[in-house]
Amino acid sequence: QVNLVESGGGLVQPGGSLRLSCAASESIFRTDDMVWYWYRQAPGKQRELVASIAPGRSTYYADSVNGRFTIYRDNAKNTVYLQMNSLKPENASVYSCNLNQWKWGRGTQVTVSS
Repeated sequence: QVNLVESGGGLVQPGGSLRLSCAASESIFRTDDMVWYWYRQAPGKQRELVASIAPGRSTYYADSVNGRFTIYRDNAKNTVYLQMNSLKPENASVYSCNLNQWKWGRGTQVTVSS
């Protein structure tokens, strides 16, 4: 069974950076032809799509993060990353990865506070 394991969340000051990772647990499983997504959900708010990356590496970003966040993938490691720069307090949320609208990670907390 394929599971997604996230890492990299934590506490960061405004203006700081974090890199989130999400890896598929089974090494024999290939994600090359799948779309990766990062979502976030803050308390009391709806889940929103933050970024996605297609097999051909075309990307999508929500307007609120465009220019500050970068999504990229390493197919050899079955892993997707979300580099988050210039973080703002409003970026604090639980970030979850999703593979092909099929598998979800459990989420990782990002807190932005001084």
